[in-house]
Amino acid sequence: MKKRFFLLLTGISSFFAPAMAQTYDICVYGGTSAGVIAAYTARKAGKTVVLIEPGKHLGGLSSGGLGQTDIGNKYAITGIARQFYRQIGQHYGKFEQWTFEPHVAENLFNDYVKRGNVPVWLEYRLVSATKKDGRIQEISVEPSGRPGQNLRTVKAKMFLDCTYEGDLMAKAGVSYIVGREANSQYNETWNGVQMLDKHQFPEGVDPYRIPGDPSSGLLWGISTAALAPNGSGDKLLQTYNFRLCLTKDPANRIPITRPARYDSTKYELLLRQVALEKPAHINWGVMHIADMPNSKTDINNKGGFSTDMIGMNHAYAEADYDTRKKIIKDHEDYTKGFLYFVGHDPRMPEHLRRQMLEWGYPKDEYLDNDHFSHQLYVREARRLVGDYVMTQLNCEGKEVVKDGIGLAAYTMDSHNCQRIIIKNPKTGKMEVRNEGDVQVGGFPPYPISYRSLIPKKADCENLLVPVCLSATHIAYGSIRMEPVFMALAQASAVAAGIAIDTRKSVQEIDVRTLQHTLLTNPLMDGSQAEILLDNDVTPANITTKGTWQIIKTGGKYAATQLVNHSKGKEQSSVRFTPEVLKAGAYDIYVYNPSPTGGGGNPGEAADQAKARKTTVSVKTATGTEQVAIASQTQVNDWIKLGTYQLAKGNANFVEITNQNADGAVVADAVLFVPKR
Repeated sequence: MKKRFFLLLTGISSFFAPAMAQTYDICVYGGTSAGVIAAYTARKAGKTVVLIEPGKHLGGLSSGGLGQTDIGNKYAITGIARQFYRQIGQHYGKFEQWTFEPHVAENLFNDYVKRGNVPVWLEYRLVSATKKDGRIQEISVEPSGRPGQNLRTVKAKMFLDCTYEGDLMAKAGVSYIVGREANSQYNETWNGVQMLDKHQFPEGVDPYRIPGDPSSGLLWGISTAALAPNGSGDKLLQTYNFRLCLTKDPANRIPITRPARYDSTKYELLLRQVALEKPAHINWGVMHIADMPNSKTDINNKGGFSTDMIGMNHAYAEADYDTRKKIIKDHEDYTKGFLYFVGHDPRMPEHLRRQMLEWGYPKDEYLDNDHFSHQLYVREARRLVGDYVMTQLNCEGKEVVKDGIGLAAYTMDSHNCQRIIIKNPKTGKMEVRNEGDVQVGGFPPYPISYRSLIPKKADCENLLVPVCLSATHIAYGSIRMEPVFMALAQASAVAAGIAIDTRKSVQEIDVRTLQHTLLTNPLMDGSQAEILLDNDVTPANITTKGTWQIIKTGGKYAATQLVNHSKGKEQSSVRFTPEVLKAGAYDIYVYNPSPTGGGGNPGEAADQAKARKTTVSVKTATGTEQVAIASQTQVNDWIKLGTYQLAKGNANFVEITNQNADGAVVADAVLFVPKR
């Protein structure tokens, strides 16, 4: 009898077994944040599951440097995804936190699969998928570092593709698209070719190696492609980059040194941009540096020439593994070279070089990858064309689906797709421009259709795709956020379980049952759901007294908040009344947003500072008490009022008042969390 060997890696089982097929209820391919949550959810639902990841790490971008969570509106995130950010908060001594260090996120993802007892195959990549009668029967995988050796086969009733690339859905032969649709295809305005001024070069940046001399050739990174008509479709992808975790802590800092394949000519455009813009600081002037805990960063692209390697990823989505490896290495070389160039090239302004040299690679991050992120930011690759395609109309609320199983809330966001040359109509000179950046928002959270997670029935009956879901390029730009992927992955895993239990295809399940499960059992452990009240989303539970302005939040909880400026001269209050289904002990929190509004019209800038203290009345099963909160601290965070016994029904309330206020009083959201 052949022996089987088991290797335990940070609490995760990585299996090396004979080439016989292994059978599970659910197979999750892709150990991204979505893949981990999907596998954990499936186990909590009582299903057998295997999680297969081509790389060495779990968590994808959430453990790969994207520590400043892009969400737009936190109200949109529910279930296990919200629990993830609560557990991140516990690590940092807070109730909830959305910014974190890469290793903290990775440790938490590892903990999820350990708690869920999920078998994980690390460093195994997809070779083939066998489909019969409209269903995937099995998939074959190979060791990522030893192609063609030790092939393993997995049979499952349901499959989930949780990769950023959509590799499983492609192998399964389902319909998908790569690139941008024309605006005309889905009656959109922000899809296709777009030449806007965001993340753009200033006028006057010459594209030629010798300025003014076309015969000298174009500088590196500039395409010879002509600008297509506005809104036209193509096969181009928005650019990729690495989300960079650096540190300025001298005790934890490794200097940024000259990379092995350094080529300073790749950054000539940065010199020309800086010469015209004359930035005072590298932050916002050269890159976007977001502060992370413990003196670290999450650095992203900013401006015309930055960490985005524009135009160098177009082959990635459909490429073989070797070609992808080369593209990733090219991006790594470019990024390391960019950081070195900014800090060391004598042609860079001295103050920018000095600022860059404050930063270095963190000793305590990415220990097996030379302290550099292991995850390329694959913003977009393949996208499913399924039963329903999410479009700009969904983002803007002009079309609202009834089979929503999660919410999205981010701006319609596309990074640039290409760098080209155009003639400046004012000067007649050729100049360099970026094309493809779109950032259009201002809309509240909107539901994502269950049908956008599943292929057409004729394509496949047992596959769900929560990451490369069915959406147009511009709608995907709004949906493609890590916490949303986690929420959609949970919904997909629950749907897969329902399909197994009812012996139906993923297209035939009762979506109302899925929606009910997500609402009533959000943590998949049978615990009571929390109650979140907000003036936009639960207006029936909100009553006001006095004068309150409705102010756009710019991304707090839901779309707006309520503000009173009377300083107590007019007695005013906002009462939040929960419908309590089960009597018991609850932790009660109020959300404390930053000052906003106050000029008399919605969205106007504040003309009055927040009150130093806000008086809150809490009515519970044991009586009513007043709590004074320091409203100028813990801004944009939850403030705990205390633990209270609540009666069943609607006799309890939390009332935010302007009593004794010496400034603006803000009411936004109240949270009731059942004690476990």
